[in-house]
Amino acid sequence: MLRNIRFLLIILSIIIVLILVVPFQLIALIFARFGFPQPAGYLPLVFHRIVLKLVGIRLTINGDLPKHRPLLLVSNHVSWLDIVVLGAVTPLSFVAKSEMLSWPLFGKMAQLQRTVFIQREQRRQSGHQANAIADRMTKKEIMVLFPEGTTTDGNTLFPFKTPLFEAARFALVASPVEEALIQPAAIDYSHIHGLPIGRAERTHVAWPGDLGLGESLIPILKKGALDVTVHLGKPIAFTEQSKRKIVSAEASAAISTMLLNR
Repeated sequence: MLRNIRFLLIILSIIIVLILVVPFQLIALIFARFGFPQPAGYLPLVFHRIVLKLVGIRLTINGDLPKHRPLLLVSNHVSWLDIVVLGAVTPLSFVAKSEMLSWPLFGKMAQLQRTVFIQREQRRQSGHQANAIADRMTKKEIMVLFPEGTTTDGNTLFPFKTPLFEAARFALVASPVEEALIQPAAIDYSHIHGLPIGRAERTHVAWPGDLGLGESLIPILKKGALDVTVHLGKPIAFTEQSKRKIVSAEASAAISTMLLNR
């Protein structure tokens, strides 16, 4: 009963916050069209941080983001919570599959955060899609890519899909600098109610593809008291001579190491 009441209060609070924030974000999006993306980036940051507080998730950030731009953040993908967690670190936007547009509420929220939607199955469009990401990177915006292409059980890191790493090259061509940066990030859901999460328990936080969004969302909102750490690894320089498959392998290895040392 208490968990049900907690769940309803959290949902109600999030709806109230959305009602308050969305009108200002719509105005900020208009400014972004005229070359002023900062307000459109900071309002989602505030929203995500409020949501973490409401749900009872404590975020720890281990490492720093570089000031250099262009910057592409690449991360492991465990849960729908990853969006809220990374969105609470700094102003940024995500790269997401186009199917997300059809999700009730979440699709609209992704649009409000200026998400770049891609069709992963359309390989012939990968160059065009990488260019869309690069365009945002050249405007000094941080873009987030989940190169696994799907969520996992939280214990396994899937092989990285590499075509969209070309966004770093395209951004480099359009920028007056000699290198773009790829920064590995590892999301680690480590504790529930102060108790360490083992391999078996980590699957309860994860959102595997065969589980409905509601089936994953409701238990987490009811439980709360979750600790998560975002490990920010050493940025990888992407130059004109860089090969995307080599860079993606380096990023994957860095994320694996950070997760092994958690």
